Amino acid sequence: MELVTFEYDNRLGIAVPQFTKPLEELPYQEQVQVMLHWEKERGKIPDRIAELENEINVLQDLLYEESHFDTSCELNSNISSLASTINDLWLWYRADENVEVRAHH
Repeated sequence: MELVTFEYDNRLGIAVPQFTKPLEELPYQEQVQVMLHWEKERGKIPDRIAELENEINVLQDLLYEESHFDTSCELNSNISSLASTINDLWLWYRADENVEVRAHH
């Protein structure tokens, strides 16, 4: 059984780690491998956020021109959903700021 897997999250557009036990309880070499893999995924987050911000801008332009109430509500809902995804991506981006792989003494 793998202690950590990375599963692609369609909503976020990146693979996120799935732990069966806390990182600090993993063998040191596995901690290193997990952190190296995570850094690759984490590096994709700024570009993904930029993509979502562009989608929001397009929807906001459509919303500005929209006069039909139901369509306006749908556009607002889509904008809100994208903003929520951006927020979650920022949480993942910051998730490892306090995580350090420590050598066993």
